[in-house]
Amino acid sequence: MIDGYLLAPFPWYGLDEAFTGPRWLMQVGTAADGAVEHGALGHGDEPSIRTESGSEKDRFAAVVTVAAHPGRRTADGTGVLEATSVSSAAWLAGAGLLNVTWPGQIDHSLRDDWLDQQTETAWVLADDMEGDDWSELSLPVDGEPTPFRYRESEYGWVLAGSTPAGVHLGAFGRGMSAYGLAFSAIKNIEHYS
Repeated sequence: MIDGYLLAPFPWYGLDEAFTGPRWLMQVGTAADGAVEHGALGHGDEPSIRTESGSEKDRFAAVVTVAAHPGRRTADGTGVLEATSVSSAAWLAGAGLLNVTWPGQIDHSLRDDWLDQQTETAWVLADDMEGDDWSELSLPVDGEPTPFRYRESEYGWVLAGSTPAGVHLGAFGRGMSAYGLAFSAIKNIEHYS
């Protein structure tokens, strides 16, 4: 699983060294040509899907790193790939939070419909980062104060911003306060395996 992370042509970000809890690999996303485009790293408890029995004790933060790309042609020259942006990181973080969320009042058979609806909502919110649904938050990235856009919901929180290193960061979590987080480039990804 670590191979996808090692193939990325950009630095991975996670919580800085002040976080001393468990760290784990999540998933990388690739383009059609196999190039690594984004991925996530987990910190804290591996989240379990919220159900009627509850997983309210989950304390985790996941950090999504997205390669910053302008709009560009596909590797085979047959199409154009969309540019990545802070909105890309916000949408991936929002979708990531939804994947570990299941409102207790929803029947299992309706979860797919709920997930589709909420994923569409996450996309709309990510497309309007300057809207009233988002607030501003400054957090350290490699020791430098960096502006982020932040929002909370009943399922957890999501934030997104860009780094001076040329990648976009998204993060989502539950049970850990976003206000106390700090991010840094990962020196050794194998600490997450």
